[in-house]
This record gives sequence, C-alpha cells and structure tokens, in this order.
Amino acid sequence: MILWVEDPEQSRKIRLIPGALREGEVVVGRHLPPPAEALTAFLQRFERAYSPENLSKVRQVIAVAAAHHRFLWIHPFYDWNGRVARLMSHALLRRLGVGNSLWSVARGLARNVGDYKSLLMAADAPRRGDLDGRGNLSQSALDDFSRFFLRVSNDQVTYMSSILQPSELLRRMEIYVEDETRAGRLPKGSFPLLREALLAGEFERGQAPALTAYKERMARSVVFEVARCRLLSSPSHVARLKLGFPIAVVERWFPALYPASSYVKS
Repeated sequence: MILWVEDPEQSRKIRLIPGALREGEVVVGRHLPPPAEALTAFLQRFERAYSPENLSKVRQVIAVAAAHHRFLWIHPFYDWNGRVARLMSHALLRRLGVGNSLWSVARGLARNVGDYKSLLMAADAPRRGDLDGRGNLSQSALDDFSRFFLRVSNDQVTYMSSILQPSELLRRMEIYVEDETRAGRLPKGSFPLLREALLAGEFERGQAPALTAYKERMARSVVFEVARCRLLSSPSHVARLKLGFPIAVVERWFPALYPASSYVKS
C-alpha cells in the first residue's frame, strides 16, 4: 500500500514510482507546490543554490537547514517528501562531519514535531514586506526555521555525546549482558567480546579464547551465540568481528534514543 497514494480531488489512486518526479499537482495543507512541469527547473535552481562549491563551511551548515525547507516547499514527489528531506539532511550533515550511522537529526525533529511542522508551514508564507528578503518567500520565517533546525541538530550532538561516553555505554551493555545471561539467552563470557569490539572497533576471532578465558572450542561457541544474537557482526565466518546493534538492544544501550511516541509522518 505504501506504493500508492490517493488523490481525493479526483477520487483516484496514483502509483508511486521510487525516484520519479510527480506528474500532477498536489496540495500540502495550505501550500500549493510548484506545478509538475516546473519541477525540473526548480530542482536545478535548488542544486545551484545549495551546491557546497559555492558556499563556505559555515554557510554549508546553515544551508542544510534552509535546503530542508526549500526541498519540502518544492515537494517533487507525490509522497514521502518528508522522509527524503530528512535523509537528505542526514547525508548533508554526515558530509560535513556531523552525525553518524547511529543517529540523525530526524530524532530531534521527531521529538519536537509540533514546532517542526508549524515552522515549516510558516516558512511557506510569502515575504512580509520589502524588508523580508528578496525572493517570493518570507526570509524571516526561513530564518526562524533554520535556527530551530540547527538548535535541534546541536541538541542531538550534545545528547549523543553524553550517551556514547564509553564508560556509560559499557556499563549499560554489561547490565544488559548480565540480564540476558541469567535468562539463558547469552552464554557466559559474552561481555568481554562486546567490550573488546566497542573499545577496539574490531578484533580477530583468534582473540576469543583470551577474552573469554575459555578454551578454543568453547570460545568459538560463545562467539557463535553472540553473533547469532547479532551483537557481533562479520562479513564472513573467518573475518574480524565488529559490534552489532540489533534493534532489540537499542532501548537498553541507548535509552530514549528513538521514543515510540515521536514519529514524523511523510
């Protein structure tokens, strides 16, 4: 069903083609995005305006926030524009060295979904007089959204820095492993493997006996069980082992990372 979108105006369903620009008109709340035939021109202008080659490092950071709104204003797809915009913002920040694979600014936007949506909507408005920018849209409203976006991004950096402190993360991991071991879901000797993976980044399978204090056969068994639970990952059965982050451990290892109540649609 996610590959279809309903057009209530014409009582029809439109099939979504991933990556294809919309071929018809849409209405987003009170906002009427550019007509379909103008999308290519708008996106080309969007690319020129926010190309990193034309901007200093500081302006590139600010541009992530502004581009987030402008992309949604163009609304190039029938649906899922919000998800694409958040992925785009995550990728742009990653290129600037902000964020990692464990989190994105989308978490902060989801936790402030009311402000996020209202400020996006406000930035759709036409400019408020001759002193409100030079384009058709309100510069002051875009500034408000950009400040909000960058503040949320900074809050997420601070939050993630706090929960990724190695000592605190190790403590939560150890408590989790102790609970799982008592429940019979993980073998004894699991935690030293996970600790080594976290602190060293990866380790050779041949280190397992020394880490678990078991003989080779038993150590291999522990590695197998921990990997089966996806707490350790490896591209092959002989390659080095890295720490895995299955969804089941997220709440225990990273409390309140993705609260269930804060979900942003579209």
